[in-house]
Amino acid sequence: MKPFIAVGENIHCTRVYKTDGKFVTKTDTGYAIPYKVAGAARQLPIPKLFLENAEWEAGRVKHCAVAIWQYVNGDAAAKKAGEEYLSSLAQSQEKSGGTYLDINVDEYSTDVGERVKLMDLTVRLVQKASRLPISVDSSNAEILRAGLAACDRSRGAPMLNSVSLERASAIDLAAEFKTVVVASAAGERDLPCTTEGRMENIGRIIPMLTAKGIKTGAIHVDPLVFPISTDQNNGNGFLDAVSQVRKTYGPEIHVVAGLSNVSFGMPNRKLLNQVFAWLSVQAGGDGGIVDPLQINGKILAEMDTKSKGFELAKALLTGQDEFGMNYITACREGEI
Repeated sequence: MKPFIAVGENIHCTRVYKTDGKFVTKTDTGYAIPYKVAGAARQLPIPKLFLENAEWEAGRVKHCAVAIWQYVNGDAAAKKAGEEYLSSLAQSQEKSGGTYLDINVDEYSTDVGERVKLMDLTVRLVQKASRLPISVDSSNAEILRAGLAACDRSRGAPMLNSVSLERASAIDLAAEFKTVVVASAAGERDLPCTTEGRMENIGRIIPMLTAKGIKTGAIHVDPLVFPISTDQNNGNGFLDAVSQVRKTYGPEIHVVAGLSNVSFGMPNRKLLNQVFAWLSVQAGGDGGIVDPLQINGKILAEMDTKSKGFELAKALLTGQDEFGMNYITACREGEI
């Protein structure tokens, strides 16, 4: 197995915890998110702002956004907790085999100027905690620029996540900052779900990148992952596209994707994500935008491919388990 490129996705303002789960606890003064530093228990207080919004009412809290808010706005103790929390996320991903730390603050607020400042701040904070290179993730060019400008290149070229035909202007940023780049198969106005559509868009975006001096080995193609819950052919469609990318562009190019997208709406998502990552590697992929604590090279190499859980997950992901009935039944009955 080639080294697995794990683009750690855990420092994202999109990430949520359920408010009634183990990641949120009630305190004497309100609510907090527990974490640990060197084995010692700590608590990240959840500010009032996050207790009075639609996310909280829906039973969710954006934990990275809480940490950033406290780091910027909290009192001395809360500021320290915010810094420790984000640092612990970075360090745990590095220890678990992460290759890059992907940072996204897009859902922190609607104020672009505020997010530009927060991207710069978060990149600098995370770089104090980890030696891994940074992957800067945003749909806004100003925010991408701020993140890339803050990156310490002594740890390796940063990653720009991502460019596509819809966001071709980001290619100039990738060239300016000499980054590695995630190249999405997305079109100008659509997300292709067929191999032909994916390959057509990839075949257009790669020459645009190489024309700007970006080497093939610095390109990480994202063929796009869609949930298996919406179409039982989505798994095979992605895997076929991975194989075609590898066949067309050879061993030098990289193939990564948001692999956990496949499990949306399904039980035991961790198992599905791990098996799907294993299948992606077999098809020619060599990485993913993942949680390195759940998906990394060591975990994939040691997977028990003969286990009932693996076989049921594989059958679902490759369209052999119609409507996922066997997999879902096994999950409900506690068999996997």
